[in-house]
Amino acid sequence: MTANEEPGRGAPAPEAFTHLPDEVEELRARTRRFVREQVIGAEPPPGGRLDRATRDRLQAAAKEAGVFAPHVPKEYGGQGLPLVHWSPILQEAGYSPIGPSALNCMAPDEGNMHLLNLVATEDQKQRFLVPLAAGEVRSCFGMTEPHPGAGSDPAALRTTAGRTAGGWVINGHKRFTSGAVGAAFCIVMARTPAVDGSPEGATMFLVDMANPGIRVGGAIHTVDRSIDGGHPHLHIEDCFVPDDAVLGEVGLGFRYAQVRLGPARLTHCMRWLGLARRSLDIALDRAARRELFGGPIDSLGLAQHLIAESVIDIETSDAVITKTAALLHGDPKAGSAMSSVAKVHCSEAIFRVIDRAVQICGGDGVSDGLPLAQFLNEVRPFRIYDGPNETHRWAIARRASAARNAAVRAGEPALGEAVAGRGGDA
Repeated sequence: MTANEEPGRGAPAPEAFTHLPDEVEELRARTRRFVREQVIGAEPPPGGRLDRATRDRLQAAAKEAGVFAPHVPKEYGGQGLPLVHWSPILQEAGYSPIGPSALNCMAPDEGNMHLLNLVATEDQKQRFLVPLAAGEVRSCFGMTEPHPGAGSDPAALRTTAGRTAGGWVINGHKRFTSGAVGAAFCIVMARTPAVDGSPEGATMFLVDMANPGIRVGGAIHTVDRSIDGGHPHLHIEDCFVPDDAVLGEVGLGFRYAQVRLGPARLTHCMRWLGLARRSLDIALDRAARRELFGGPIDSLGLAQHLIAESVIDIETSDAVITKTAALLHGDPKAGSAMSSVAKVHCSEAIFRVIDRAVQICGGDGVSDGLPLAQFLNEVRPFRIYDGPNETHRWAIARRASAARNAAVRAGEPALGEAVAGRGGDA
């Protein structure tokens, strides 16, 4: 057994091929112990939701263990990790579907904390980021709208905000507003006109959920259970907010959305990859202990193929996450583009890993005796959330074509045309 191998693990630990600073490795090890010793035993049964009392207890324990809010700057009560080192920690947190909630690094709060830290004024940070980072409140992000509003195409945004004395009046209808039930505030994206020298476009607003102009509507019942607050409709009607509710600059909301969405796509990949590792571990333990046709399941070629394919999916996902995190850390524009690649690859690879684990575990895999069927329910929506994979593929292809066309215009030879006399007769 090598230094990077551990009993029951089907693939090397997240840090196996990346040197981590000592303090990051220590945090990873603490997180690993905390999730296995305190979080897994507190998981609700398959199909259940984490209750508030358990969440509060686990978050208090996470603070005591020194693993709380790994992505948040230390001045706001977090561990202060740079984005490039988030993945090993969030994978360990994601080994349990409630681990990210226990560590306060779950969507949509994690993405909102990142955005507030980079864009908010100091007053806004004190009012919104400080309690959010401490786990005292939750938040939501109001972007997606009913058709024909913003969904796969953010440019279709129909929620509007008009200028009025001392502030803005927002009107619109959002749906799939993850985390809205019980949230303290919402970051609302609304279309704004050109005013006071600012361009026409989209603007982000910080809206207290206690504001009488905003209310949570009907629930949208989805198969996933890990995100506190569900994914309900949100109705915004003549909602007045003061000037200091503007997050960032007027008209630049889409630019700030990329600041949030690129890392948020990637942190989903990190968390769910941890769940894929757990699923493979469950399958490996089952395959080692159950016998079929005179030997353990893991000695059978068909089972070995499923296991090997899962290891490959885990390791390629880990690699693309690591590359994307490095790009986001050093070149946010390139990182945001690469996050589309990571999102598509990981959301599909992770599902395959968990689905294979179900297959290896047979009837128990689709029962509530094991958590695997619920794990499938948790990760399946990720191929739709944060932009459907088909939309990302469209964007990936457009960027590839544009980059190649630019290279040819810059003097690279154009390839792909048949050369006379080469090859056989057509």
